[in-house]
Amino acid sequence: MTGISLDDTVATIAAELPGAAELFRRHDISFCCGGNVRLSEAAVKAGLAPSELLSKLEALVKAAGRDAPEDTSDLIGHILDRYHQTHRAELTWLIPLAQKVERVHGGHPSAPIGLSQALERLRDELESHMMKEEQILFPTMQSGGSVGIAHPIAQMRREHEEEVEHLRTIEHVTHGLSLPPGACGSWTALYTGLRKFTDDLVTHMHLENAVLFPRFEAQSRATG
Repeated sequence: MTGISLDDTVATIAAELPGAAELFRRHDISFCCGGNVRLSEAAVKAGLAPSELLSKLEALVKAAGRDAPEDTSDLIGHILDRYHQTHRAELTWLIPLAQKVERVHGGHPSAPIGLSQALERLRDELESHMMKEEQILFPTMQSGGSVGIAHPIAQMRREHEEEVEHLRTIEHVTHGLSLPPGACGSWTALYTGLRKFTDDLVTHMHLENAVLFPRFEAQSRATG
């Protein structure tokens, strides 16, 4: 996401702009259920001046991708090391922790019922997605691209949209990652880990959608 408008929906902004989800959570702005409302409306409902909320989001736009390497090969290496490997490692412990919290606290009205299943579905689809990038798309990019590269890029963009739906499910079943009073250490650790994981995934998708992919989409148009 390169620009924000008061007419954009909070759901779209949360899915595309790194840091926006946490900003919305701090102001009790829902972006999963009822997230298809304009930013201006959401601001007023949260007791904020629309211009104030817009200013905070514009600051996030300026910060997005600031630390990403300029060189394409270095950027790909950054995505692989910082995001692909990190997602795999974190999901390895987040899923069993979610299963534990659901099992132990299943009777609590704030229990994140269905979270572990949502994480398992996301893990399976994300693993398939990352393998396609690692084995096919990224090596093609590192060798300079190809005439037909726009097609696999378009597929990756569609899969990003599917990953966003899983993130919305996670946000929904965890009630916006909101811990109940007196939450145990496991529940607290789970939501702390989920906050980092979900924010990382949005940043990961942003780097690909807004920084990496456009370089090769432009190349494909020029040679088409």
